[in-house]
Amino acid sequence: MTAKKRYVIANWKSHKRFDDAKKWLDQFAETYTPVDGIEVIIAPTFLCLEPVGEYLESLGLQSISLAAQDVSPFPIGSYTGAIAADLLKSMVDYVIVGHSERKRYFHETTHDVSNKVLETVDAGLTPIVCVDKPYAMSQLTSLKDIDTDSVIIAYGPIDALNFRIAQTPEKVEEAATFISEVHPRWPIVYGGALHPDNVLEYCGIKGISGLFAGSASLDAKTFVKIFQALANHSA
Repeated sequence: MTAKKRYVIANWKSHKRFDDAKKWLDQFAETYTPVDGIEVIIAPTFLCLEPVGEYLESLGLQSISLAAQDVSPFPIGSYTGAIAADLLKSMVDYVIVGHSERKRYFHETTHDVSNKVLETVDAGLTPIVCVDKPYAMSQLTSLKDIDTDSVIIAYGPIDALNFRIAQTPEKVEEAATFISEVHPRWPIVYGGALHPDNVLEYCGIKGISGLFAGSASLDAKTFVKIFQALANHSA
């Protein structure tokens, strides 16, 4: 039986110009060894998506893809300041949609997220849809009409994201079970206060297909340790 694909995601948020990203990639490349069945997904800022992609290609690193951190809920058109999914197709394979920071600081609604997911899927890209409690049911229900296997659910509890308190593995497994009952086809990754000292606790949780690192991904050596923890657990 073929092993289920797993993911390790680095969300750089609003950090790193290209020079910083280049240094990160150089450090990452020093100790990174690809592992069958594990895909690394890096989400830089829009500012350096294209040069990061070009530099990654020059490094020749395998099993690494790029993600955009957001996308417009509208198609290409007269939407000043927006970046449509079709404009991202040549640069990324994935798009992070509905992160709690987008909801908290930019007041995104469930309807906005649903539209962004539709735009992403229509462009042939894979949305990484962020889900949090206590709003998981409404967030998941809004995706009921998305007829594709190409969706990743990123579960991140609010306390873990706001106060950097990791949720217990038992609670994460409970949430993963709930999510998979609503959308059984889609893989689930966990994110929230991950760091090298606790990451092993989350690698073997039933129903979890990977890890989503925010602040812990800003340092290349720290992120490699998170990747290696998942790789060693998968071996």
